Amino acid sequence: MKKLMILGASYSQLPLYKAAKKLGIHTIAASTPGDWPGFAAADESSYTDISDPEAVLQAARKYRIDGITTCCLDTGVRAVGYVCENLGLKGLSARAGEISSDKYKMKEAFIKGGVNCARHICIRNREELETALDQFRFPVILKAVDLMGSRGIFRCNTKEEALVNYKETMAATRKDYCLVEEFIEGKILGCEAMLSDGKMLYCLPNNIDAYQSHVPTPVGHSVPYKKQKTLGAEVERQVSLAIKAVGLDNCPVNCDLIEKDDRVYVIEITGRAGATCLPEMVGLYYGINYYEAIVRLALDMEVAEMFREDIPHQANLSRILTSERAGIVKAIHNENDSTEDIFDLSFNIKPGDEVRRYENGRDRLGQLILTGENLNACEKRLKQVLSKINIEFTL
Repeated sequence: MKKLMILGASYSQLPLYKAAKKLGIHTIAASTPGDWPGFAAADESSYTDISDPEAVLQAARKYRIDGITTCCLDTGVRAVGYVCENLGLKGLSARAGEISSDKYKMKEAFIKGGVNCARHICIRNREELETALDQFRFPVILKAVDLMGSRGIFRCNTKEEALVNYKETMAATRKDYCLVEEFIEGKILGCEAMLSDGKMLYCLPNNIDAYQSHVPTPVGHSVPYKKQKTLGAEVERQVSLAIKAVGLDNCPVNCDLIEKDDRVYVIEITGRAGATCLPEMVGLYYGINYYEAIVRLALDMEVAEMFREDIPHQANLSRILTSERAGIVKAIHNENDSTEDIFDLSFNIKPGDEVRRYENGRDRLGQLILTGENLNACEKRLKQVLSKINIEFTL
């Protein structure tokens, strides 16, 4: 029986464990100790810091694994590449994992690779920041290079804001540097893809519904991409350039982009499947279990057949459930009937739980995934379903 190590054991990785079990794969959950559901879902558990590539390699050798993967989080990407390269497993290279996990190294690779991206300067102290700010027009983006979920990222409208937010950014990051970037005001979008032995198995641009915090934070995705006819080819070209620049191969790909005046810019790219229901979006669109595709790829099993051109495509939409205020959950009221177009309506909270006002993905209350004849039908249905959900709070 083949053994697969999965980095991460939260609810986001649970579908990977289920997909592997369905394929008859023996799973090892690797994560720091905690009440993580993946530990119960896995066949074995390894209490390992997945941000430490050498520690993960030692665990991989101990369990004699045949493959290693993750999804929906950046923390283990470096370790996946490091282990794959050292043990000769199918997956991204150590170099690609390293670049994917550092936005500064990534942006430098983009520039060398001819990728459209925002102009940036690396900052190591307050004096460098003040000098750099003179080279940009406000607003600017101040960005931690090693965090996900929009943490450590701030839009700064003035020099004073930049200096204040610099302290916040450096307090959040584990690096001794950060980035200041030009601010490109446009429409954010995403793209999921998968590579196997240098071949792109699929490339799926998607629409992003964003919550406006310090910077736009995705709270939903949908397909098909609304500008597929006019910008779809350019999105794929920029994603392909970014993939080549970073050196990604034999891995899922998650890419964030922005479109302004019909020009596409790459924000960042990484060698793992995206979060915020993106694996479900891909799976529904192609009529497959995308988590199974991720497992198959990591174990060098047949996967290309899952993305045949003749597969009918399914329009779908996902939305993270959020709260505009903080409080203690008193009751959850859901008056929606169970219908075929509701693929998933689930809650991460229960009465008695404390809820924060939404700022990033850690503040989610649940998720909703819908299918429909077309995207317009999904968007119309979204309003109907949300109108029948009510969460009561106590002060």
